[in-house]
Amino acid sequence: MAVLRFDPFSDFDAITKQLLGMSGDTSRVPRFMPVDLFRAGDHYVLLADLPGVDPGSVDVSVHEGTLTLTAERTARSDEGVQWLTSERFGGKFRRQLSLGEGIDTERISASYDNGVLTVTIPVAERAKPRKIEVLSSSEGTTPSIEASA
Repeated sequence: MAVLRFDPFSDFDAITKQLLGMSGDTSRVPRFMPVDLFRAGDHYVLLADLPGVDPGSVDVSVHEGTLTLTAERTARSDEGVQWLTSERFGGKFRRQLSLGEGIDTERISASYDNGVLTVTIPVAERAKPRKIEVLSSSEGTTPSIEASA
């Protein structure tokens, strides 16, 4: 007689392992691209850590309000090597961020230096805070609108 074991959490464990990159297969692919994002005056700055990535593989694009960062780190060859530890992922990295309404997508710029991708995202002129002058009318008169032809 065969005994069937039922573990209601085994499916959850398998999904968690897949999401965290702890699956039993030997393929190693990058899981995330750590970023910092902050506002400095009239622009946002995004810093992405991409150590060991060839600058030629870095791609920054914007389409329909979504900023996409893509990069690739080439994995070392396994030929003639006996690995003692291998913690650096090779492969493609990709990160997408939704941009708000007040972004000037035409002026986004990017640079890559010392393994850090810096993306500068300017705030659109129409979204910047502005001071509105308040005019006062003389006592006893009401403001009027005049049109000329």
